[in-house]
Amino acid sequence: MPRTKPPDKSRDNTMSLSAMSSERIETDDNVWTRRLVFFLRIMAVVAVIKGLYHWAQVTGFIGGEEDAFENQPMAWQTATVYFAVIELVAAVGLWLATPWGAVVWLTTVVSMAVIELMFPGIYGGSLKVVAVDAVMLAAYLALAWMAARERPP
Repeated sequence: MPRTKPPDKSRDNTMSLSAMSSERIETDDNVWTRRLVFFLRIMAVVAVIKGLYHWAQVTGFIGGEEDAFENQPMAWQTATVYFAVIELVAAVGLWLATPWGAVVWLTTVVSMAVIELMFPGIYGGSLKVVAVDAVMLAAYLALAWMAARERPP
């Protein structure tokens, strides 16, 4: 019967120590990427709040009887349902930091700007909403640019 060697304890200890020491070593190599993901998560929370606000309008949780969903014009109803759905979809994509999430969020930003600027009768034509969306879009583009510069080609 062949004789087997006993396991080498020093090798096992070395492997376990190297595995422990190679756990997440934090470096500043991806600082802009981490900032971008943090920004996307903040925007995801904002998108959830906006989406739930629109659903509250649809379901009647906010507003009085004269502000009820069924008493509003068809254009307002259509826009409200559209934003109720797309904001929550964008929120999921933003939270996961996926490319499609940013695209859906960009779609919501552009859609809201178009509705506010081109059709002021629907939501009132607030330039503040457009300005805030433009600032958030500029911040996203700047962070995405800096994060892309961190990665080698």
